[in-house]
Amino acid sequence: MLEGEGTIGIIDIHGVPANAMLGMRENLRTGMGIQVAKKRLMRRAWNEVGLDESDLDSLFAGAVQPALVMTKNMNSFELFSELKKTEAGRAAKPGDVAPQDIVVEKHDTGMAPGPVVGELNSVNIPAKIMGGSVHIQKTVTVLKEGEMFEGDLGMLLSKIGVNPIVTGLKLCGTLEDGTVFDPKVLDIDIEQFERDVISTIAGAFNLACNIRWFTTQTIPTLLSKASSEALSVAIEAGITNSKTLPLLISRAHTGAIGVAGKLDSEALDDELRSMLGAAAEAVATATVVSETTEEAPAEAAEEEEEEEGAEFGGLGDLFG
Repeated sequence: MLEGEGTIGIIDIHGVPANAMLGMRENLRTGMGIQVAKKRLMRRAWNEVGLDESDLDSLFAGAVQPALVMTKNMNSFELFSELKKTEAGRAAKPGDVAPQDIVVEKHDTGMAPGPVVGELNSVNIPAKIMGGSVHIQKTVTVLKEGEMFEGDLGMLLSKIGVNPIVTGLKLCGTLEDGTVFDPKVLDIDIEQFERDVISTIAGAFNLACNIRWFTTQTIPTLLSKASSEALSVAIEAGITNSKTLPLLISRAHTGAIGVAGKLDSEALDDELRSMLGAAAEAVATATVVSETTEEAPAEAAEEEEEEEGAEFGGLGDLFG
């Protein structure tokens, strides 16, 4: 396994039941090999294939019962993500060590009233019956990281949905192309990372275009912008060519219609009169539509007032 090319990892299988271990291995991707062995045997194999022993020491850190993982199909991040799927929380047992601060939030447990109220209070979790269910009255830290569970604390925490001991194939680190990756580095939100990369690329592209940095990616955009700006300058300067002529004629036509609209109708020919008539009709139609939209609510309000008046008259008649 160590002689092959790919990603090498050390996982900790401490606390994973044998039957759960078998199920986890079946659900993992094909092409991932897992070998359980003593640390001394793994170290000997590591040295025989010429790998740096200090890298192995880094991977062994935090591993109580190590196992070797080797894959040719996944990089370190993909391997971490795949192994993380095997993790699941369980209730703490006496003697277990808190992996982090155990915090119980203020909330409604939804549990029916019973002896559990006294049991929770006995382990310094303030509980009270409110509205027919057991409520945790305030947020408390019941154990600090590294402290040991004792008595029924783990069982009581499990009753209110706190299962702090994570079991699964915990990745302690990987070795890929001579680089050791810590699990804290590998634990990233892939979707958020992709969004960040896209946002960064968009910002870089925008900056490159604004400072006119010529690359194969920016040249099409810069040429398009230059073409648009050149067309605007040519139109304002009255330069005629195949690109500007249609726009200049359209502008001149619009200006001519505007001038014609200010002249006496007797000074216009039939074609201009028909153009002005069509334009005036379009404006009138738009105005009518706008006025109808505005008046509709007013008419509805008037109808409601009339109905209210009629109703009041009816009550007046009823009482003489």
